[in-house]
Amino acid sequence: MAATNRAPSVVLGMCSFTHDSSAALLVDGELIGFVEEERLSQQKHTKDYPHHAVEWLLEEAGLTAADIDAVAYNFQPARYLAESLAALRLALSPATRDRTLARARGFAKVTLRTQQRTRALGRRFPSARVIPVLHHQAHQLAAFAASGWNESAVLVVDSLGERQTTTIARGQDALHPSARTLEAINDPASLGYVYGAVTEHLGWRRGDEEGTVMALAALGDPERFRHLFARAVRTTPTGFMVDPGYFPPRVLTSGYPRTSRHFITETCPERHPSEPLQDVHRDLAAALQERTEQVMVHLARRARVITRSRRLCVGGGVATNCVSVGRIIEESIFDEVFVPPAPGDAGTAIGAAIAVHTGSRGRRPVSGVARACYLGPSFQDQALDLTPWPDLQQKTLGLETADFLADQLAHGMIVGLFQGQVEAGPRALGNRSILASPLEPGVVERLNATVKFREPFRPFAPMVLAERAGEFFTLGQEAPYMSMASGVTDKARERVPAIVHANGTSRLQTVSRTQNVFMHDVLSAFARLTGVPVLINTSLNVKGKPICGTPEMALDCLANSGLDALLLEGRWITK
Repeated sequence: MAATNRAPSVVLGMCSFTHDSSAALLVDGELIGFVEEERLSQQKHTKDYPHHAVEWLLEEAGLTAADIDAVAYNFQPARYLAESLAALRLALSPATRDRTLARARGFAKVTLRTQQRTRALGRRFPSARVIPVLHHQAHQLAAFAASGWNESAVLVVDSLGERQTTTIARGQDALHPSARTLEAINDPASLGYVYGAVTEHLGWRRGDEEGTVMALAALGDPERFRHLFARAVRTTPTGFMVDPGYFPPRVLTSGYPRTSRHFITETCPERHPSEPLQDVHRDLAAALQERTEQVMVHLARRARVITRSRRLCVGGGVATNCVSVGRIIEESIFDEVFVPPAPGDAGTAIGAAIAVHTGSRGRRPVSGVARACYLGPSFQDQALDLTPWPDLQQKTLGLETADFLADQLAHGMIVGLFQGQVEAGPRALGNRSILASPLEPGVVERLNATVKFREPFRPFAPMVLAERAGEFFTLGQEAPYMSMASGVTDKARERVPAIVHANGTSRLQTVSRTQNVFMHDVLSAFARLTGVPVLINTSLNVKGKPICGTPEMALDCLANSGLDALLLEGRWITK
């Protein structure tokens, strides 16, 4: 890694080698772009070096690898080593003694591995310094900078960042974002670890299908396991603790279960994915979700007390638990709550780049991050060759595309939409979406069974005109990134019951004209036709596949699913 005395002006932010690889590029503080590697490589949650993402960013900026001044990596190796030494404290307790050495070895091994990864990045960018950034700082800055606010509390809750699992910080300065950690909770107290452990116990993929467990929770009764989770995840005046008798301390090597025999005895055996769901599984999910919400609200209250801020940004993997975020809003702890479009690890590529930029002597303001979600590649001018899909036909639409699409949706068609730049984060926000009318009988069943190929209890999210959201939803604030669950009004229950989940909530996306002109026009046209300014919006993919980032991925999705049509950059494509 070559040393240089001048302030970095070209900073490449990187999330790589763990999961959800991504890259972001800041040039003189301006965000050129950000994209998750899976959107281009078709490998969901890939941990590979994001070469497609980096290649696109460099091309977009007209740069080469030699032009990169700094690579901001989203982990600091030395922090893992600190936890390796601290793991020896587990030997003091009979409940954790058997994991002491394995945990210490695991964290030491990850220290060396992370050092090797930073050196490997240095070889790819010979003119750059590779600067490791504390993981939670990257989360904090990604969340705070995206808010556009000049000051706020910042709560980050995830599974693990080096040794931290939960941090409360104060974010300041919209132009030169900074975040100062005020309190931190270290592993093994980890809400993300617990949620992932139960997700795996219930037969779904940890780190991927926690949302399925959140949806299942609405069908269960938390009473059966309420007291278990109150014991297993105990709140403290400043946060929470996890009982190792239920969830043994994490070991960063395979072969160590995340749930104990005691947990299994008091709940149920592990469910194989092929086994049918039983009431005990629904009740376990319900109790887990209830406790998660309680702890998140507790942490939000703590953030309010120690920051005295009236606004809150939430980041980290647990921030994707939209029901918990909705609960925080309902409690009126803060005047407004914000979740960035990419709250998980992928978004730390942006946060790490900001940390390096603002830490340099350049001090140019950060731009292009606040309230931005359409940050990836666009394919608007690309020629379309349908030869690999001989059963598909296309026609070019005219100027009234939004009206045409609204009319097709009003007549019951389920349509994929591919337009403009790829969204950041795990939610489709109108540029890589599947749209359907919530007024169509049986639409949820049809979407789950023939389009998305997923569990029948999974709900579908609504998108609504921002100016009319209050008619259908009780949230009381904007929700532009589909990251908050809201209560619904009687009008919603009467007119659009298809978008109301079993727990009486909807994970809504409010759409303003400034955010997405085309989707605002489609919703307005649909409202003129039906009287309802609401559409079902789900991501343009099928279960197990990433959101379609390229035209080829979108065409495959149309050809191999129950989609009726695809609107791809003004082209109407049907089977």
